Amino acid sequence: MHIYVDADACPVKQEVYRVARRYNLGVTLVANSWMRVPGECGVSLEVVEEGFDAADDWIVEHVQPDDIVITADVPLASRCLKKGALVIGTTGKPFTEANIGQAVAIRDLLADLRGAGELTGGPRPLTKRDRSLFLQQLDEAVQSIRRRQSSSST
Repeated sequence: MHIYVDADACPVKQEVYRVARRYNLGVTLVANSWMRVPGECGVSLEVVEEGFDAADDWIVEHVQPDDIVITADVPLASRCLKKGALVIGTTGKPFTEANIGQAVAIRDLLADLRGAGELTGGPRPLTKRDRSLFLQQLDEAVQSIRRRQSSSST
């Protein structure tokens, strides 16, 4: 089990580090440019070439079933779900097979509205409640994978 973070605009990196420390998990931040990462064992930064979806493509290429991906990018979430990863949005909302179709449809609708000149606004700032929900969802995801792995090995 490994945590991959779509890191360029991720507002919950500190929360990811906290959960990773608790469970002794590796974390790879994937970004288009260098950023400071903790000097802790198990946390690494992968800087990818500039280019459309370069970070997304790197994550999809490396993610395995039972890994966790942190992203607000709906198409990336969809691709990672297809590879068997658990995906959590930066507000704590998990992406699942049951809700990814609706998330893609909303994303496409908003893109069409923006293309037609409508002002749709950006995402709202994260609240303390969002951060708390994110921590809870990430913790639950780790525990769920561990339970599944331990039951399949017995």
